[in-house]
Amino acid sequence: MKTDMIPSFVREIGVAFCLLSRLPMPALPAAAFERSARSVWAYPLVGATLGLIAGGVGAAALWAGLPVGIAAGLTLAALMLSTGAMHEDGLADTADGFWGGFDRDRRLEIMKDSQIGTYGTLSLIVTSGLRWAALAVLLPAGIAPVIVAACLSRAAMPVIMRHVPHARGDGLSHSVGRPAMPHVFAGLCIAVLLGAVLSGPVVLVALALGAGLVFGAIKLTQHKIGGHTGDVLGATQVITELLVLLTFIVATP
Repeated sequence: MKTDMIPSFVREIGVAFCLLSRLPMPALPAAAFERSARSVWAYPLVGATLGLIAGGVGAAALWAGLPVGIAAGLTLAALMLSTGAMHEDGLADTADGFWGGFDRDRRLEIMKDSQIGTYGTLSLIVTSGLRWAALAVLLPAGIAPVIVAACLSRAAMPVIMRHVPHARGDGLSHSVGRPAMPHVFAGLCIAVLLGAVLSGPVVLVALALGAGLVFGAIKLTQHKIGGHTGDVLGATQVITELLVLLTFIVATP
């Protein structure tokens, strides 16, 4: 099928999957990525798909008789593998840069370094351990929290992309560009609607807490490096996902 015969929203979904996952996708022409910022509305769809896959892995593990802790670990592994652990990498780089450097330029230099430091290592241990534990609590009741957390956390990233300038003149986030507010809002609406269908009113609690977290992330990244990078977006996704999982534990009757 010729590219110009594919509806624009289908191309944008494909671009979103290419940017945020490592799932096998049909090849897209370079022209499809020239307006990548328009695809942010589809980020929650990517998250929901990844959450469904990972939740399915966990459910299958439980069905096979594996202990819930192992099922939760496999679910977390599936989430990481489906993205190539790009968000976890961003979290580690952000932690190292934000707290390992004493000025903007040094922080950005550290964040670009492929080596991982103490802050990055600790951030991965703590967040991965908490996500694993939360999944172990939630999985026996179903996979909806896995899907909703993956969905809402991907909707959070475009908010930062919209409201915080780029800290660098290169990198993946810079190449995507600044999304328009209607596309950011559409993504948030999709995430909330999917969350409401799958989990009911608890999604509103998660949305409110997530909004507070994103606001804090905006203020922190502006203070530390004067803008955002792809690493900051990855860190936001991981921490927001964890927050949503914890919200399900606390807010679900």
